[in-house]
Amino acid sequence: MVTVAVDGNGADLGPEEVARGAAVAAQQGVRVLLFADGARIGSVAPGVELIDAPVSVAKAADPAYAVRTNPDASIVQATVAVAEGRAQALVSGGSTGSALAAGLFHLKRDHGIYRPALALPLPRPGLRPLLILDVGANVTCRPEHLVQFAHMGSAFAQAVMGVDSPRVALLSNGEEAAKGTPDLKEVYERLTSAAGAGLNFVGNVEGTHALSDAVDVLVSDGFTGNIALKLIEGVSHQTLVLLRDAAHRSLRSRLGGFLLRPSIDGLREEIDPELTGGAYMLGLRQIGIVCHGRFTRRGFARAIEVAARGVQEDVIGRTRAALEQAGALRQPSMS
Repeated sequence: MVTVAVDGNGADLGPEEVARGAAVAAQQGVRVLLFADGARIGSVAPGVELIDAPVSVAKAADPAYAVRTNPDASIVQATVAVAEGRAQALVSGGSTGSALAAGLFHLKRDHGIYRPALALPLPRPGLRPLLILDVGANVTCRPEHLVQFAHMGSAFAQAVMGVDSPRVALLSNGEEAAKGTPDLKEVYERLTSAAGAGLNFVGNVEGTHALSDAVDVLVSDGFTGNIALKLIEGVSHQTLVLLRDAAHRSLRSRLGGFLLRPSIDGLREEIDPELTGGAYMLGLRQIGIVCHGRFTRRGFARAIEVAARGVQEDVIGRTRAALEQAGALRQPSMS
């Protein structure tokens, strides 16, 4: 049985909601170590072990410093549990910054990785999810980092999402090779030359076509990727709000809204970010998943289940093997 360590502090709905999600995951056969404020949670479901950890650094202004100086913090204790082998994967409901800092300090970068990236499978109605990386781990990136993100994303899409020869694209301000910053142009050239190394690079893609069926993996630095992701989420949410408001403006629109309600509810279900379970911290030696702070128990349960399946399917080993085969791992420096 796979054991998943869960940081229960920092979620918008509180550690109680995380505990409810852990209970759902435990019913599916996953053992959960829940690190959270025991006074708020009380008793837990069978299959869930509560470790009292009321200290949270989810709101810390300097996550790296907070993680280093607060060994009792829930995210630190959960990450150490994975590093020591008491659990095989990490799920965090707190801040991305603290989860990444704790992952780097205790789980460590995998061999040959320049920088970990935050990768999110973004739901697309009628299509398989689009894997976007980086969506927030690295504000600035050098060309070699983006090249490796492309290979990591491709390897992950094959190993986890079941995509044969995933189509990898760079997020840019134009499809032409000459578009983009100097760094993006260099990455374009390097990925084009890597086409024979197991990478299906399809070139640049603009934001207007990023969600089309022409791309499976979208590569960007964390600054641009995070803005793009939140813009997509904001537009999706606002569109559903406008549809709901339009359906209540008149008797005729209310009748039309009633008829369309099953379709709109189905669309809302398809684009629900909780379906994917959160973002993966790719490039660490063990599996780590960061949930959105506003997730309900459904999203946390999904994240725990996905983390456990990642352990069972050896996602880390399969991704590393794909990177090695593509020659995309960082070579040790020569002394």
